Amino acid sequence: MPAPTRPAPPPLKVDTTRVVLIGTGLWAVALVVLLILGDRVDRMWTWTCVAAIVLAVIGLGIMKWQGQLGRKD
Repeated sequence: MPAPTRPAPPPLKVDTTRVVLIGTGLWAVALVVLLILGDRVDRMWTWTCVAAIVLAVIGLGIMKWQGQLGRKD
């Protein structure tokens, strides 16, 4: 395997908390839309939104436990 000709770029600094919160907000909006539509949509989609929100909350809890929340790198 040949050696790389250029060094790897440095990793991007991303505010993961903001990314998770935005994604959770989008799932919450989707959940509201599905609840408004009622029986016209399959309940699987409603439970998918609920599961995504629950998993995001668990993920935020893990991030807090690991000390990643509120850290400005």
